[in-house]
Amino acid sequence: MIRRRKLLGLILAILLSGPVLAADDQPGILVLGGTRGVGLETVKLLLARGDAVTVLVRPTSDLTALNMTEATLVVGDALDRDSVDAAFASGEFRAVVSTLSGKGKDGKMADAEGNINGIDAAVAAGVNRFVLVSSIGVGDSKEALPWIARFMLRGFLEAKGRGEDHLFVSGLDYTIIRPGNLDNDDATGRGILTEDRSAGGSISRSEVARLVVEVLDQPAAFRKVYAAIEAE
Repeated sequence: MIRRRKLLGLILAILLSGPVLAADDQPGILVLGGTRGVGLETVKLLLARGDAVTVLVRPTSDLTALNMTEATLVVGDALDRDSVDAAFASGEFRAVVSTLSGKGKDGKMADAEGNINGIDAAVAAGVNRFVLVSSIGVGDSKEALPWIARFMLRGFLEAKGRGEDHLFVSGLDYTIIRPGNLDNDDATGRGILTEDRSAGGSISRSEVARLVVEVLDQPAAFRKVYAAIEAE
C-alpha cells in the first residue's frame, strides 16, 4: 500500500511539473557570425547533436555551406540593431553563440558594435546564455601575444576588448573563449580550455567549435574566460 502511494505521488509530481520536452521541442541556439570559420563549424556541430539552430546572415554572405544544412537563416546585419532584434524575435532561444568579426562598410567593427548589439538584444529578449569567441591577446591576456603581434593587430584586439567589456557588465551568463592562432586543420580532439592568461599557441577552427559546443550547456563555465589552444 505504501509503495502504491509513493508511485501515485511520483506520477502526480511528474504530471504537475509539465510536459517533458523532446530535443526537437527545446529552445534553439542563435548563432551570430555563422556563415564561415568557427561559426560555421559550430553550426554544423550543434545541428549534428540535434539542436535547432538559427543563423543571422547578411544579404551579401556566401550561403553555399549553410544552405546544405538544416539551419534556419534570418537575413540581416549584426551591425544593425533592428536586424539583431528581428533575429531574436524569429524563434525561441536558450543561448547565443557569437563568432562575429570584421569591418562593415561604415567602418564599424563587428567585433565591437556587432557583439554589443547581440549582447543588448539578448538582454532585451531574456536570453541569458551567451558564448563569445574572442582572441588571445585581448584584455588581461595581452602578454600572451608577442609585442609585434599586439602592434599589428591593435585595432582588431581593441574592438574585441570592447565587445568583451560590454559582456562582462551585461548580467548574462557568459563564457568567453579566446582562441590562439587559428588554422583550418581537421579537428584533433586535443584542443583545451585554460584560464591561464599567459597561454598561447595555435588551434584549428574545428577544435574551437567543438569547445564552444562543449561548454554551451555547462553551468561550471558561466562567467568564465578561457584561452583555447592545442595541447602538445
